[in-house]
Amino acid sequence: MQNVIDIHWWQLVLFSLTLIIPYYINQHYQLGLLKETIISLTRMTLQLILIGIYLELLFELNSVWINLAWMFAMVLVGGSAIINKVQFPKRIVLLPIILSLVAGLIPLMAILIFGIIQPDPFYHARYVIPLAGMLLGNSISSNIICLQSYYSALQERWPEYQAALALGASPSDATKPFVQDALNKALSPILATMATTGLVTIPGMMTGQILGGASPIVAIKYQLMIMLAIFVMMSITITVSLWLVAKRSISVEGKPQVSLA
Repeated sequence: MQNVIDIHWWQLVLFSLTLIIPYYINQHYQLGLLKETIISLTRMTLQLILIGIYLELLFELNSVWINLAWMFAMVLVGGSAIINKVQFPKRIVLLPIILSLVAGLIPLMAILIFGIIQPDPFYHARYVIPLAGMLLGNSISSNIICLQSYYSALQERWPEYQAALALGASPSDATKPFVQDALNKALSPILATMATTGLVTIPGMMTGQILGGASPIVAIKYQLMIMLAIFVMMSITITVSLWLVAKRSISVEGKPQVSLA
């Protein structure tokens, strides 16, 4: 297979002129998103350039301790992104979210690195960092959806919860319908994505590998592996975080530990 074709910076600058289209849509419909769009694009550009420079250095150093430190930093950043988007107080969700991300990431990374890919050395940054990033990145949105759905259900259906308690249900049994709805909403997008992958969409990882010169069959095998890992990661993290948050948000007497006003 041929090597990847490089893209010049001036070509990227020219391609960025296509941003005139979303700019026109924003102005025509008066969406008020211009400032947010500029900030997001600027942050994305700077962050990608910095992470590109850092990853090249990381690949060159290829230290097990630096790789572990970087993975820990990704967990903290991912956890903070979830915390900032959910309505629960930080004291309720901080520990559950961090624990859930660790509980999903460590076992799956161990299976992928030691059982399937088996890079040499096992802590090779070229494999460890991108895999951890994909697993954590895809878990952020599902955790936000899950916890927001659970919080909204507590707000909107609180009388239903109280009625269940009055009939003798335990707090965990009374919140079970809310938990079921939250898990369903969080997992629905990834299930829809998996159902249309290959037929409607060609995922980014597979596209990147093919553009980078890999065989399409090799790219497919990697894509299948990472999609399965993402689904398992999501299932673990949202279940653990929701279970822990539910326990911390409702006291043993069945009373809310957070304001539902």
